[in-house]
Order: sequence, then structure tokens, then C-alpha cells
Amino acid sequence: MEITHSREGYEGRLSDLIIAVRDTVRRRWKTLAAITVAILVIGVALILMMTPQYQATARVQIDPSRNPLTRGSEAHTDDSLSPEALETEVSIINSLDLASKVVDKLKLVNDPEFTKQVDPKDFARMPLRDRKLTVAGAVLRKLSVQREKLTYIIAIQVSSVDSVKAARIANAFADLYIETKVSTLTGTARNQVQWFQDRLSKLQTEVSAADAKVAQYRAAAGIVGSGESSTGRGTIADQRVGPLSSQIATADAMAAGAMAQFNTAQQQASRGGLDSVAEVRGSPVVSELRRQRAELLRSIGEIQARYGDKHPESVRVRGQLETVDKQIKEEGDRVLGGLRAAAAASQAQANSLRGSMGALESERARDMGAAVQADSLERESTAKRAEYDRLSQMLLESTQAAQNSISQAEIVGRAEPALRPASPNKPLLFAFTLLVGLVAGSGVIAAQEMMVSGLRSSDDLEDLGITLLAAVPKVDKGTKPADLLLDKPTSIYSEAFRIARASVLGVRSDKPSQIIAITSALPNEGKTTTALSFARALAVGKSRTLLLDCDVRRAALNEAMGLPQGAVPGIVEILHGEATIEDAIRPSGVENLDQLLVKEPYFSSEDLFGGDRMRDILATLSQRYDKIVLDLPPLVGLADGRFLSVLADATVLAVKWDETPVKAVASAIDWLRKDGANPIGAIFTMVDSNAQAMGSLYYSKQYSKYYQTN
Repeated sequence: MEITHSREGYEGRLSDLIIAVRDTVRRRWKTLAAITVAILVIGVALILMMTPQYQATARVQIDPSRNPLTRGSEAHTDDSLSPEALETEVSIINSLDLASKVVDKLKLVNDPEFTKQVDPKDFARMPLRDRKLTVAGAVLRKLSVQREKLTYIIAIQVSSVDSVKAARIANAFADLYIETKVSTLTGTARNQVQWFQDRLSKLQTEVSAADAKVAQYRAAAGIVGSGESSTGRGTIADQRVGPLSSQIATADAMAAGAMAQFNTAQQQASRGGLDSVAEVRGSPVVSELRRQRAELLRSIGEIQARYGDKHPESVRVRGQLETVDKQIKEEGDRVLGGLRAAAAASQAQANSLRGSMGALESERARDMGAAVQADSLERESTAKRAEYDRLSQMLLESTQAAQNSISQAEIVGRAEPALRPASPNKPLLFAFTLLVGLVAGSGVIAAQEMMVSGLRSSDDLEDLGITLLAAVPKVDKGTKPADLLLDKPTSIYSEAFRIARASVLGVRSDKPSQIIAITSALPNEGKTTTALSFARALAVGKSRTLLLDCDVRRAALNEAMGLPQGAVPGIVEILHGEATIEDAIRPSGVENLDQLLVKEPYFSSEDLFGGDRMRDILATLSQRYDKIVLDLPPLVGLADGRFLSVLADATVLAVKWDETPVKAVASAIDWLRKDGANPIGAIFTMVDSNAQAMGSLYYSKQYSKYYQTN
């Protein structure tokens, strides 16, 4: 619910704002139109005086893959350009040097389009170089170089008063840029070729010297093989280490085996004698001796059995047996001795090989530094050879580039003369000038509105404590407003005074006001016309009415009714006793309406209305008329109106809509109340027919069928 109310309130405020703007424009359209037309006329004149400018655009595509200096290079496999690189190319095209070349090529040094900013005498005295630079700077001011979106295309745009000249200059910039890129690349390539050749010559000498130094050092240090294979490099000592290590291992194994065999034989001999030793039993000599011993044992048994122990034959055989046993023992000892000797020999050989390994290790330690130095020399030689190979390849590429005219840029669109000028865009400038005029005019009338201190609505009057009785619309010039009550009784103007009559007298009232004073805070607020129109509205309503002119200093009712002055005595003469009421009252020509006017403007310092004479006159007239309408002088600055308003039953304040200052109206109301008058309300005069004077669209088109418009 709160949201709905908020939306309705917002829509109401927006509607009020729109209506306020519309009303402001309707009231001050002449000011708005005058300012808009004045600015439009000045703007159109200036636009028509502008010199047409033609534009021509040449387009250049930057293609990094076409650069001969980077082709085939692994470091440039990415054929893309950074935004910074493209901006660099834009800066090159937009440079003073390139512009100077364009000036030379097209002979623009004396072109008046580019020299008009310089005094002719000063320009003639300049050296040729300075004149070219001056014209080049002017050409650059006509040049616009930009990258097209995110592409590799650069647009070269030139403006000129001549479409053909603009195209020629744009194409010249593109052509010279391409030529500059080609010459720069080939020149760079030629410089690189010369540098590479010089460098390669030096490197060739250095590589030869490095290779010779490596060979000499290897020979002196006894280093064999090359550094290219880990298996074939090292000194002579390094090559002897492997075989010697194998020999040591074999000797150690053999020594260990011989020692083990000897130890086993000793243990067997200690436990079971020599016969238990496997090597002894396996000896052919021992086997033969044992066979002989076995035969002797058989023979000795037979001999002893035949001959006895002491027989010489028995003694001989026993002697042979002892000899064989002795030989067996000696052979066993010899076998053990052989095992011992074999173990000792194997150990000696192993120890000898270890001694050789120790000497070899010492030799390797001495050769270690030489090997490191040899490796360093070899790496240096290899690096120089690699650099030599790389520079040889680069020399080949640079030689090809020096013979190649391919540029990394190409023209993809040549400039053509424009058929129509690019600037000024006259329709757009005309529209912009009109917009500026409307904005300026709107600003002026807005300032005027803010400076206005007048009242515009019933709310403004209610803030001052007084009611709005009616809002009288403004009529066209040349029309007498009061005559509309007679000529067009159903018009908007007539209806406004019928509303005023109903507001003043009431729709139903037991005691309606009889004497009604019409006054205003300031002059020229339409109070006299209001008084005349209100009196006629009363008369048309069948009330016998008298219109009494009390504004003696102006006597404005005569002019409003088209009557000559000085023909008939008026209120001044009655108050002075120079004429009677009957002499001064005249019919107005409107049924039920008489008039008592001022003979001629009267200026005096006397208190004309301050005595009882005016009160008595009004009392007499009240007996003869149903209604008496008094046209009082303004309240601010004059005292007569304040005296007369006290004598009236009701006082109505005429307020000129949107002009009468708030302070003046407030002062007038305050004086009336303090004086004891009865200010019953105010009537807005000369109201814009579309304004919301009554707090709503009182005179809107919704009521058009209710009023007479012709």
C-alpha cells in the first residue's frame, strides 16, 4: 500500500513538473523563440562561413611474419605484435621526419594551405630547411594516424580543402613509410652482414688457436680420447686403472685360495698325519711309493716266514721298507712345502699389484688438475665453435635479407579523393546550433521564472491567509475584456466573473454583501477592468447595480468604457458639494447598471474620503441599488483605498497572476485586516488560460465545449 502511494505521489510530482514546464513555455515562448532564433541565425552564418574540409584515408597493414630479419629464427616463432610495437609504427608515420619527406615529394613547401598561419615576410626570410619543417608541422596537424580497432591495420587520414590533395598526401605518407621500412631493413641487414663477416674472421682464428691449444695440452698431459664421449676420455693412468684392478682382484682370490688350501693341509696333517692330507694322497709320487711299500710289506712277510728276522734278505727288505717310508714322509713334507710356497707366492703377487695400484693412484691424482684444465680448454674451444656455427647461419640469413626488398608492411587500401566534404557537417551543426539556442532560451526563461516573485495558484494565496475567489483569463490584445460580458456571455472570461459573483455573494446567503470594493496592492493589476466586469456580471444577474469610480487620481473607468473625461460631474464634485448624486449618476448602457465616475483625474492632499461625507453618500446609494461596486485605488503607496475599504461590506483584492510580488499582497491583506475591513478573497487577473490557477486544470480542453470561443 505504501509503495502504491509512493508511486502515485511520484507520478503526481512528475505531472506537476511537466505542467509547470509547459506553462512556463506558453508564458515566455516569445523570449524562448527570440533567443533561439538569434543563436540559430548567428550559428548558421558562422557555419556557412566555414571552409569545407575533405578527408582521404590510406590503410597500411603491418605483418610481422614478412620481416626477413626474423624469418626462420626460433626466437621469433610468434608472429604477433604487441600494442606498444604498433604504437611505435604509428609514431613513425606521425613523425616530423616522414612529414618532411612528404613535403619534399609533393613540393608542398609553398602551398598556401599550409603556410597561411605564418607571416609571408617571415616565411620568405626563413632558410629552406626551416620552411620545410614549418610546412611539415602544418601537414602533421592535418594528419591523423590510428590503429583500426584490434587489427594490424593503421589508418592514415589527411584533411585538406582539396579532396585530390588530401588523397595525394595520404598516399605519400603510406608510400614513404613502406620505402622507409624497406630501406631500414635492408640497410640493417647490410650492416649485419659486414659485422658478421668481421666477427666470423676473428672467431675462425680463435677456434683454430683453441683447438691447437687443447691438442698440445692433451699430448703434454698424457690425456687420450676426446671430451665428446664419457667412455673414451682420460689420461694413460686412467686407462691402466681398470685392467690393474681386475688383476688385483684375481691375485687376491688366488692368494686367498692358496692360503686356504695350505691351512687345510696343515690341519689335516696335525690331526691324522701326512697321509690324511688330500694333496699328499693325490700326489702320484706318494701313490707310487705307497704301492711299493705295500709290495715290500707282502714280501717281508714271506721272507720272514721263510728265513726268519735275522736273515739278510729280511734285513734288506726291512731296509727297503724304511727307505720307502722315509721317501713318503719327505714327499708329504715337500707337498706341504709346495702349498706353503704357493700361498706365499700368491700373496706376494697380490701385494705387488697393490703397490702398482698405489703408484698409479698417485699418478692419477697428479693428472687430475691437468684433466680439469684440459676439459676447460675443450669447453672453450667447443663454445667458440658453436658461436662460429651460429654466426655463420645468421650471416647467411642477413645476406639473403640484404638482397631482399620485402617489408613487414604493405598498403591494403590507397586513398581516393572524397566526393563530399567530411566537415563541417552542416546539418548536424545546424541541429546542434538549434539545440544550443533552445538550451540557452530555456536557461533564460528558467532564470526569469526563478526571479519572478508573483503568485500563481490558490495554494500561494492560501499561504497568505486569503481565498481565491476566481481566476480571470487573459484575453487577446485589441479586445476590451469587459465587453465580453455582453458580447460573449458564455465565454471563459464571462464564466470567470459569474464564479466571482457566486464566490462573493454566495450561492445562498441570507445577508449578501451590498457594497463590494475592488482594489489591488499595486497599480496595473487589472482592478478597474475587474470592477467594471464584476459590475456588469451583477447587472446581468438582475441586480440593480451602481459602479462607483473611487480611483480619482487616474479616472480609469472613463477610458475603460470609452467615455470622454470632463463631460459629467463625478464623485469628487459630489464630495465637494458642487453637484448632487442625481447630477453625477448616469446609465451605463447596460440594463440594471448605472455608473458614477470621476470627471477627470484629481490630485489633492486633502483627506477626500476620510470624513463622514462618503459614508453618507454610500448609505444613500444603498437605498437605491441592490449592489454597489467600488473601484478603489491601490493600497500600497496610497491611503484612499484603506479609508474606502472600511466602508465596504466586502473587499476583493485583484492580483495580477504571476507578477504581483508576494510581499505586496501580504502587506495589502495585513493592512485591510488591521483597518477593520473585510477582505473576503482575491481574484487572479490576466491568468494564462492553461495555468493551474485554481489548483486543477480549470481551463483545460475538457471544458472546451462548455464555453463560447467565437
